[in-house]
Amino acid sequence: MSSENVIQDWYAPIEVHVLKRWLVASIIVNVILLTFDILRKDQTNLMYGCGGCVLLITLHQLLPEANLRWRKDLSLLLSGGIMVLGVLRLVSTEITLFNIWMQAWLIVPGTISLMWISSKPVSAWATKELSIKAIEYGLERNNKLKEKHQNIGAHITLIHFVVITILPLIWILDIALSPGNALGGRIGDSFSTEHFSKILGSNSFWTWMGNSLIVSLGTCLLGLTIAIPAGYAFSRYKFTGRDVSMFAFLLVQMFPGIIILVPYFLVMKSLGLLNSHLGLILAYCVTALPLCVWMLKGFFDTVPRELEEAAVLDGCNQFQVFTKVVLPLSLPAIAVTALFSFLAAWNEFLLALTFNTSNDMYTLPVGLASLISSTGQAWGDFAAASLLVSLPVALLFLFFQKFLIEGLSAGGVKG
Repeated sequence: MSSENVIQDWYAPIEVHVLKRWLVASIIVNVILLTFDILRKDQTNLMYGCGGCVLLITLHQLLPEANLRWRKDLSLLLSGGIMVLGVLRLVSTEITLFNIWMQAWLIVPGTISLMWISSKPVSAWATKELSIKAIEYGLERNNKLKEKHQNIGAHITLIHFVVITILPLIWILDIALSPGNALGGRIGDSFSTEHFSKILGSNSFWTWMGNSLIVSLGTCLLGLTIAIPAGYAFSRYKFTGRDVSMFAFLLVQMFPGIIILVPYFLVMKSLGLLNSHLGLILAYCVTALPLCVWMLKGFFDTVPRELEEAAVLDGCNQFQVFTKVVLPLSLPAIAVTALFSFLAAWNEFLLALTFNTSNDMYTLPVGLASLISSTGQAWGDFAAASLLVSLPVALLFLFFQKFLIEGLSAGGVKG
């Protein structure tokens, strides 16, 4: 066998390499999408979908190879069949965005395969022997187009994840802006602000908002007041029971909160803290404290001890070292810990429902749950209130974004 034949067999246009990878992804997605046809009991589309999967698998196995014209012609035929089955699936169903996306996983791979396999580089490679110069040009072309195809594939994948993430938000926004309390209907078919007006004009909503702010801010401040010195002590000092205490903190996190619900209730009742902000703040601090201490300890471990020793040589006492050296360096970790403790109290439902029996003491999660009763569901009001409740959290994440990135990455490496 000549050296040209060896190089010919080794070389393949980048279109063939990309198709080999992305056809696998298309096969997997189309097999998953068959479950929707099964759930809908749509036998026609299920038959078309199964046929499309078979053709995709066959096309993947019979993609063109060097000097094999019949495989190129067969691949073109299979690509056209895949595209036709996708179109048949589309016209046999209701035209919606979701159905168009479903059928695109047959139509687009079939169309791209048809275009690429019939392209000049692939046709020349699959139908005749190439010279060394032509193969060198093809390899250079592959290198130029490789990054472009990788970027396109990465963006397509990321777009799908983004759509999956924001689709529930779009759905709940549509419910909040639709008149009435129905969950059905097309997205964007009607518009009304009645639900937002009702929620914002309700005295109960602002009472729940005030209660949640008081409890969340109180939990955040009290938790940090305890967790910051505790995390520093666990990081810097060796004392009796240190390892046992850290293990106990970790062990507590393994048990669900409902286990301690009854003891909590009995303690709060005996102390007269039911239907009070202080009772919830204390309960939330106890549950959030182990995580806060662990997070802060991990960050304090990364602060070089040499900085503290230098401050001591400059005449600082231990308290000044802690307040003037360690705390300023720890602001990103403290911000992350504060945000997590705030969110834990802001979103908590079970303890707030158990400890508070008065509507005037409800927090937002309990208040939102009261909008759904056994006699009727105010879905529009519930959706509008949910968006309003989520808005402060979203703003906090945007405001603390820089600190979140620094704080979450800083404790990963010690030194």
